[in-house]
Amino acid sequence: MAISIDELREMVAEMTEQGLNTQQIADELSISQRTVIWLNSGAAEVDHPDDIRIGWRTIGARPNRINAIGAIMADIVLEELEEIEEVDTIVGISLNGILFANSIADQLNVDVAIFRSVSEEGDGHLSNKYGNVGGRKVVVVDDVLSSGETMRKTIKTLQDVGAEVVLCIVMVNKTEENAISSVPLRGLIRTVRV
Repeated sequence: MAISIDELREMVAEMTEQGLNTQQIADELSISQRTVIWLNSGAAEVDHPDDIRIGWRTIGARPNRINAIGAIMADIVLEELEEIEEVDTIVGISLNGILFANSIADQLNVDVAIFRSVSEEGDGHLSNKYGNVGGRKVVVVDDVLSSGETMRKTIKTLQDVGAEVVLCIVMVNKTEENAISSVPLRGLIRTVRV
C-alpha cells in the first residue's frame, strides 16, 4: 500500500481538521513529527525531512499478529536482561506501544503501565489506571522510534517517579542508536537511509 506525498498531505490535513495534534498524527501515520509539520506546511518536495513511513496495519489489525510480535519482543527482553532477575512492569507508549506492551506483559506475567504522549512536544504522563512503576524495573515499548524524543521524555518521567528503566524496545528503530538516555535500545527492525 504505497502512499504518495500528496496522499500523505491530504491525510495530515484531514487529521489536523479533526483536531489531532502533531504528535497524534505522527503516531497514526508512523512518521516523525518533523514530517507532519513539513507535510502541513506545503513546502516543496525537495525540502522534505529525512524520514521513512512505516505501514504496519497488516500486523495491527489482528490480535494474534500483535501477540506474535509481542512474543518476539518478550523473547528479546528475556535475552537482553539475563543478568536482571526480574522485570516488574512493561510500559507501553500510547498509542501504538500499548498493544505490544500488553502482549509482552501477558507473556512475561508482569504488570503493564501506559505512558500517554499527548502533546506536540512529546510531553505526557503515566496513566494511573494501570501498574505502578515507582521502585520497579521497567521495560518501555513503542512501535516506531523516529527521533527518540518521545522515548526520552517517557524515560525521564519514569525515572522521576522512581522507576528503573532497564530496556527500551521498539518494532522499528529508524535511527542508528543502540541506547537512548543511557538505556539499552533494541528494535526488531532497523531502517536507516544510506
